[in-house]
Amino acid sequence: MPKPKNKKKTEVVASPANDRRQRRRFTAEEKERILNEADACTERGQLGELLRREGIYSSHLSNWRAQRKRQGKAGLEPTKPGRKAGKDAKDRRIEQLERENARLERENRIQEGLIELQRKAHEILGVALPRIEDNANGGSSSSSDSARRRSR
Repeated sequence: MPKPKNKKKTEVVASPANDRRQRRRFTAEEKERILNEADACTERGQLGELLRREGIYSSHLSNWRAQRKRQGKAGLEPTKPGRKAGKDAKDRRIEQLERENARLERENRIQEGLIELQRKAHEILGVALPRIEDNANGGSSSSSDSARRRSR
């Protein structure tokens, strides 16, 4: 069979509109309407017809029903895609302060234990310790104060 001499090359170009399909988003009202229509389907084939007409899968219906059962109509509201928002700056600051507070409390317990250990060591050795309360009164102590401290 001879080949035709005037062969035109035809080029198929994809339409930019069909380049990438956009994800469909349904409002709460649309979801509620579709669920009500699906619940009203009683005859064989009606539900499939509804799914084809709306362009959805039966899993959409089951997910929407579960959301409506858990949270009511508010559960049907569309959510943002992607990860859930993390903690805001205020929550991060609170956590940072709580960690710092716990660290300082641990240090305080250690220091109180060391001070108590020093007191016991001074008692055992019989050495008088200056009291913090005495130093707060002006730092000067009389000889009777030091004698009283030694007798304790």
